[in-house]
Amino acid sequence: MTASRKSMGLHLGVLVVLAALFFILPPYHTGNMARIMVLAIYAMGYNFLFGYTGLLSLGHALFFAAGMYGFGMTVTQLGLPVPVAFAFGILAAAVVSLVIGLLALRTSGVAFMIVTLMFAQAGYLTILYFGEYTRGDEGFVIKQAQRTVAGIDLTSEAGRYGAAFILFAICFLLLARLVQSPFGRTLIAIRENEERTRMLGYDATRLKLQAIVVSGAVSGMGGATYALLFGYVGATFATVQYSIFPLLWVLLGGAGTTVGPLIGVLFMFYLIDISSSYTDAYMLIAGVVLVLLTMFAPQGLAGELRKRVMPWLP
Repeated sequence: MTASRKSMGLHLGVLVVLAALFFILPPYHTGNMARIMVLAIYAMGYNFLFGYTGLLSLGHALFFAAGMYGFGMTVTQLGLPVPVAFAFGILAAAVVSLVIGLLALRTSGVAFMIVTLMFAQAGYLTILYFGEYTRGDEGFVIKQAQRTVAGIDLTSEAGRYGAAFILFAICFLLLARLVQSPFGRTLIAIRENEERTRMLGYDATRLKLQAIVVSGAVSGMGGATYALLFGYVGATFATVQYSIFPLLWVLLGGAGTTVGPLIGVLFMFYLIDISSSYTDAYMLIAGVVLVLLTMFAPQGLAGELRKRVMPWLP
């Protein structure tokens, strides 16, 4: 069996398992899995830039929040239909990522990381400054009546899980296809050796800008999906910690692997959920586990699988 067929089988298998879990798990865990799939969309967007292009960003909370506020404010304040508002949220994140990319790509390395962090912090402060419209730290709730599509109530257990699954599957399969396309292979070449890629005639700056826009749009889709399915929009999601989270998820799951973001979010979510049920010092336990994983599985969980068992893993 060829590597591409194995890859397609793996991705379809993951989706089959996720679909089956809805009928197997109790309501508490199906709710958790819906949230995990939404956050995994965000992590996949981050992984596309960091894992495949090699650009370390600390400003992705800005893109997540752009999608979230782009959707939430157009639904609540302009009364747009959900599909139109959802598309607007993704577009808002794509435009923001394009502008930030044009400016941030004037730098490289640590400077790029710092610049993206500064832009994200500026975005957070902007949300607070326009609190009259954004409600600042308090945020705002999207009413249940505004969270329906084609008569389907997305606040119900089945509606929420189904929507999270469909949107996750779309991103999962499209990004899996994209990273194996000539465009994705060129981004990997830039990650491995940018100078040699330039010598071969590729416009590395233009390709990196395209990667930033794709990454920002997918991350914004994660933010819009979160607002749609969980009905809350707040400035907390634009803070620095929400730029750190996707980095941790991707590192734990395996940077530069298509299944890594899902594994990372799933692992970290339940690590904190389970440890918090035993002790108030759950963050200490989580920190110790994360340090051990970093030491003994430096390529992440999926990265170690690719290294030891599945070399064809994209």
